[in-house]
Amino acid sequence: MTDCGCEKARAELEEYLHHELRAADASDIREHVENCADCQAELRVGVAITEVVQRACRESAPEQLRVQVLAQIRLYQSSHQPV
Repeated sequence: MTDCGCEKARAELEEYLHHELRAADASDIREHVENCADCQAELRVGVAITEVVQRACRESAPEQLRVQVLAQIRLYQSSHQPV
């Protein structure tokens, strides 16, 4: 298989991380990353960011923040009634 190169690997890294590529494209990216230290570093950063976002999405907002947001939504809704 021919090396897809850094440009393609970096352009499709996000989709690769989320398993959104066709099998052949994912294989090309995987093969390139295995042999390219720079792209391995990019992949590690992408994995770290993905993990942080996933953890943040599991956490609940503090109760006071939730109350404030809901109050603002109600205020907006009450002042913008449909015509």
